[in-house]
Amino acid sequence: MKVFQIALLFLVVVPFVEIYLLLQVGGIIGAVPTIFLVVLTAVLGAWLLKQQGLATLQRFQASLAQGTLPAYEMIEGPILLVGGALLLTPGFITDIMGFACLIPQLRRKIAQYVIENHLIQAGGPFQPARPAEKDALEGEYHKED
Repeated sequence: MKVFQIALLFLVVVPFVEIYLLLQVGGIIGAVPTIFLVVLTAVLGAWLLKQQGLATLQRFQASLAQGTLPAYEMIEGPILLVGGALLLTPGFITDIMGFACLIPQLRRKIAQYVIENHLIQAGGPFQPARPAEKDALEGEYHKED
């Protein structure tokens, strides 16, 4: 399956599972405690996201100050963003996945996997274009007066 198909499947299946789970939990503990639990996880997640985001930003700035490329931090930032979006989405499955994105060791492992397997390609408008070797011309020249 391609990434787009997986994402589409995720967007279709997860809301149905979340609603089913919310109804089941609401039937067991009641509607008000279920709503309180969903709001509590969102507030706790937002607070943890702020803490982890600031820690990642500090590591990013420290790496820049030392003159090293903050590669891990540049990948951890979007992981934190996805985690925050999942935590703000009502539901228990998205909360579990969002809290997983906030675990520093897990985030570091994901970033390491992305870097080692070249899942993100460097390049774009900021890198100078290099001609392919077949387009290179060789020759000599003399300056004549």
